[in-house]
Amino acid sequence: MMLMKRRDFLKAGAAAGAMASLYGCAAGNKAGGHVVVVGGGFGGATVAKYLRMWSEGSVQVTLIERNPAFVSCPISNLVIAGTKSMEDITVSYDNLKSKWGVRVLQDDVLAIDTAKRSVKLAKGGDLSYDRVVLSPGIDFMFDQIPGLNNAAAQEKIMHAWKAGPQTVTLRQQLEAMKDGGTFAIAIPKAPYRCPPGPYERACVVADYFKKSKPKSKVVILDANEDVQSKKGLFVKAWNDLYKGVIEYRPNSEVKDVEVASNTAILEFDKFKADVLNIIPPHRAGNIAAQSGIKLINNRWVDVDWLSMESTSTPGVHVIGDAIFPAPTMPKSGHMANQHGKLTAAAIINLLAGQAPNPTPVVMNTCYSFVDAKNAIHVASIHQYDAATKLVQPVKGAGGVSAARNELEGKAAMGWAKNIWADMLA
Repeated sequence: MMLMKRRDFLKAGAAAGAMASLYGCAAGNKAGGHVVVVGGGFGGATVAKYLRMWSEGSVQVTLIERNPAFVSCPISNLVIAGTKSMEDITVSYDNLKSKWGVRVLQDDVLAIDTAKRSVKLAKGGDLSYDRVVLSPGIDFMFDQIPGLNNAAAQEKIMHAWKAGPQTVTLRQQLEAMKDGGTFAIAIPKAPYRCPPGPYERACVVADYFKKSKPKSKVVILDANEDVQSKKGLFVKAWNDLYKGVIEYRPNSEVKDVEVASNTAILEFDKFKADVLNIIPPHRAGNIAAQSGIKLINNRWVDVDWLSMESTSTPGVHVIGDAIFPAPTMPKSGHMANQHGKLTAAAIINLLAGQAPNPTPVVMNTCYSFVDAKNAIHVASIHQYDAATKLVQPVKGAGGVSAARNELEGKAAMGWAKNIWADMLA
């Protein structure tokens, strides 16, 4: 049961997004300087906008993003299921430029010289900065699945865990699959981007099969011991809606793949599917390691939770899915958005010679569809704890849906539109 009413939670989130003081940004702060933001996703777009907003235009911001528009991973599973289109999850960067004065460059970053505080661009030239924010998302550890560690294999077996061309290709593969075929989704060991996302994908694909390919099956090959998020709600949906359609197999880590036959190789078994959807293990986006930042487990960036600044590299802030998570903190779009606001406030203070807020609070809401209309959610609140120097979950705050329903589905779409607007409008 929810221990905090969802409408009150969302109102609190909206208020926090609107009031810099809640993130510890000093009112009337006239900080100056140039901040370069690498990556225009949920975290990067947010920090770019709020740096401009909260500094009243006194901080100059350059956002570097390789894609021409923002494409949302949340809601992309509905594109794979055929109930939404790519246009529904794509948002322009135009308002960041025209309304907020963010300089947006469609480019890649080749390297960051943290000593000289400069960024080297793929299209040529260097950008100097006072502070840099990395929001690179994730890259995949294809070397952990040798058969996928080449371009040809990656063009056949989709992960579709970065919304874009692979989202469309996976949808096309499902449409082309014969009725009576099997779709298998392989989940890596946690932590990974969007803990409930694979289970949502299994549900909405099963919903598509029930309507269009009723003899077909979905098999979940989960490297983890159990469902990683919203377990009770997902299991109930599988039993109520998809009995005989969805099969869940825990402790089923994919070690390799036979690409030609669409066969996943497990530790003691093999599984052949008509459509194989393998999500490889993740690590922080490539630019994090290339920048010389120290990584935990050679995967994730350790940060100071008061400012999101790398603990190993001064002047470099890292947000979103690339960081080593605090206790129970999910790698989610909403959380990346919160990291962006916390970082914007901290940078404005730091540029003005002031300390960041000593007690930042961040929150998360994550919706999952279990069919085309019905959804479920989980919510949480996290506050900085000086004793552990971590952002800890607030006891008694947040919770999960009582049950799936269509109202939750409408709220999920409202959440998506609101957070896209918060980032980009």
